[in-house]
Amino acid sequence: MALHLIKLCVGVDTPDQLEQIRKRRMASSDAPPVHVTRQRPRRAAEILDGGSLYWVMKGVVMARSPITALEEAERNGKSACRIVFAPELIRTEPMLKRPFQGWRYLREEDAPRDLESASGGDDLPPELRRKLMEMGAW
Repeated sequence: MALHLIKLCVGVDTPDQLEQIRKRRMASSDAPPVHVTRQRPRRAAEILDGGSLYWVMKGVVMARSPITALEEAERNGKSACRIVFAPELIRTEPMLKRPFQGWRYLREEDAPRDLESASGGDDLPPELRRKLMEMGAW
């Protein structure tokens, strides 16, 4: 069973915005999308067994990026970990998530499901979506 990571997507409000940022970066390089973080996950084998990084935007998990590799990296002269993603960004059913720092592990059974076209609501503004979830209306 895969183990996932969850992380705040700071400065990004919607999956569309994240997708545009990724497209711009990938257009200027043939390298896959990556994110560099200070700590390497100790449970790397479980993550590489089908894990994803779930993105929290405006207090709601809205998308995930399948992880394809965890590589050694350097950032500001210190060791770091480069998380390498598959090119696609997969939208998920919204799930409220309180703020936290860094990344956290996310078990498969706690992860939101991928968004199906029948679920709807992906065109709602993030604030409205979050309010509806807080009220229990969604």
